[in-house]
Amino acid sequence: MSDNGRPAETAQTLDRGLRLLHLVADAPGGLTVTEAAARLGVGRAVVYRLVGALVEHGMVRRDSRSRLRLGAGLLLLARRAQPLLADAARPALRRLAEGIGATAHLTIAEGGEAVALAVVEPSWTAFHVAYRTGSRHPLERGAAGRAILAGRQGDPSPVATSGELQPGAYGVAAPVLGLEGLEASVGVVAMSPLDPDVIGPQVLSAAAAIAHALS
Repeated sequence: MSDNGRPAETAQTLDRGLRLLHLVADAPGGLTVTEAAARLGVGRAVVYRLVGALVEHGMVRRDSRSRLRLGAGLLLLARRAQPLLADAARPALRRLAEGIGATAHLTIAEGGEAVALAVVEPSWTAFHVAYRTGSRHPLERGAAGRAILAGRQGDPSPVATSGELQPGAYGVAAPVLGLEGLEASVGVVAMSPLDPDVIGPQVLSAAAAIAHALS
């Protein structure tokens, strides 16, 4: 640390900026400067300075009511990170898909939706479910979304569903736990019933492997 204490001041500013980003992310209806100042325990002038820098970099924006919301720059960073996550997960997904003979997927939570981030189809089956990367569905429907919700409660148990997203499709999924800031699940979907007692341990193993690869 220098005599004038500037490194410490810089670290404090960075910490406050990151905390502000988390506050805005956790406020679906946006956040006023006054609300942000109260939650950060700082004056409004400090928040205005933080907001100015974050707006300049596209991390935060002001809506028509001057409420703070996440900016496109932050979303762009997230999208750039997604291919890296998918690449890290593919080896475990490939093993899962080939071992079971079913389409394997890594799914993440975005708001109230489950989004397929990476999909691997088995190479040796005559028929399998076609599942498109980027597919979205409510978290409350389908094994992948339900597994993410279970993960929020710290429950690692596999989740099995039948026909919730597509008639005649069966799914088994498990949450990927232990990754700060990322809610995800790993699962398989097939055109015939899947025995959770048989498939569940394999999905759990894949979830653990992906958590290790991403940690």
